Amino acid sequence: MEDLELCYLSARDVLARFRNRSLSPVEYLDAMIARADRVNPLINAYTETFYEAARQQAKQAESAYVAGSPRPMEGLPVAIKDVHRMAGKRTTQGSITLKDHVDDVSDPMIERMEAAGAIFHARTTTPEFCLSAVCNSNLWGITRNPFNLDFGPGGSSGGSAAALAAGMTPLATGTDIGGSIRIPASSCGLAGYKPPHGRNPDGPPANFDRYNHCGFLARNVGDIALGQNVVSGPHPLDHDSLPDRVEVPEAQSPKRLRIAYSLDLDYVPLDEDVRRNTLAALDGLRAAGCELEEVELGWGPWVDEASMQWFSAMHFGRLPLWKAKEQRDVLTNYAAAAADIAAKLGQDDVALSWEAQHRMYQTLGPVLSGYDALITPTIAVGAVRVDHDPVGPTLTVDGRQVDGEYGWLLTHQFNMQYNCPVISLPSGRDRHGVPTGIQVIAPTFNDLALFQAAYSYEHAMASAFLPHADLPPLTA
Repeated sequence: MEDLELCYLSARDVLARFRNRSLSPVEYLDAMIARADRVNPLINAYTETFYEAARQQAKQAESAYVAGSPRPMEGLPVAIKDVHRMAGKRTTQGSITLKDHVDDVSDPMIERMEAAGAIFHARTTTPEFCLSAVCNSNLWGITRNPFNLDFGPGGSSGGSAAALAAGMTPLATGTDIGGSIRIPASSCGLAGYKPPHGRNPDGPPANFDRYNHCGFLARNVGDIALGQNVVSGPHPLDHDSLPDRVEVPEAQSPKRLRIAYSLDLDYVPLDEDVRRNTLAALDGLRAAGCELEEVELGWGPWVDEASMQWFSAMHFGRLPLWKAKEQRDVLTNYAAAAADIAAKLGQDDVALSWEAQHRMYQTLGPVLSGYDALITPTIAVGAVRVDHDPVGPTLTVDGRQVDGEYGWLLTHQFNMQYNCPVISLPSGRDRHGVPTGIQVIAPTFNDLALFQAAYSYEHAMASAFLPHADLPPLTA
């Protein structure tokens, strides 16, 4: 098997080959490392690597397969976003202010994967404090999109997405407070899942933020399911973890579904390529026998204003750190801007954001009760350029000026509706060669309905998924 083909195997295929002894965990890890050595200098997806420890773990995994006692993720490399706590390792969150911070405990998601035999071979880049949909930081620099190095991979789980798209890992973790899993999944041609809040247990303080979700990015739906089935379920140390554990199928036959769709959530301008690819994705579902109907939600810019009020409240706790001049001087401009916005938070702002969440669900709830799922574009463009400044001049989309940070996103709206499971899936490429995506939204807590719709879409649009779609034009 050629090395490049090996690098784009699905995580489930890798584990199957480990089990039938046609592929060694050591051989596979070496292929991942060799691939990263070739392409990571071009895209900057990894902050730190743990190759020597990973090689020892791969040897132990090989012994487990020989002995016939492998665990569910035995020997599988998983890249970990530089925000998940890992005992004994740095968690910088992309900030110079945390460059020497070492955690003494691991987050539940990390614990469960480790117990299942996963190998954590690398950390992936994120913008400072995961605050932006771009993936640039003063600590780790600029992360680039493997499909076009002039563009970013999206954020905040940008390093995870870039590594997956470039064939450097079969699975990667992410977090999503305003689209941080789905945005980079869309821009890098991947699947990226935001489960209902609390489905996957998390560590503090993120687990207390209802907009926050931790989950996986992968090159296909089944690999997301593989990860979900390892990490989901209640945890004794996470007060917000849901009491039920949902086992999702790792493969599923398509069904003829009744799908609602909205191209713009009634207020977000779309790039013409995103619109074209979204309509083509909907046509693919129609051709597969699904019934589709366009719906109106009645949402508008007030949604974005309410989301910013909540985000500001979540950042308020960092103000003592951010006010210190020696710390302020090393912050990115978007982190400094977040500090300024948080400082201006009014006493009624959070309550007003709750009112907006309720108002949104008065139209979303009836739609989700009448259809199997709702589909929208994930973001309004393929990706923004690597030099995009989220707090600089506004971005122009379809001839309209929009906010540089949130005006091109259709993701944070569904963090506000945090009990809805949402997955981003690839829909095509734009004129720059950058992938575009759609997101599928299911009724609250209905993970099974979400995965059924996702598999149905994957069957209908298989050519949009890696490695069936053209691979990134990186130096091999």
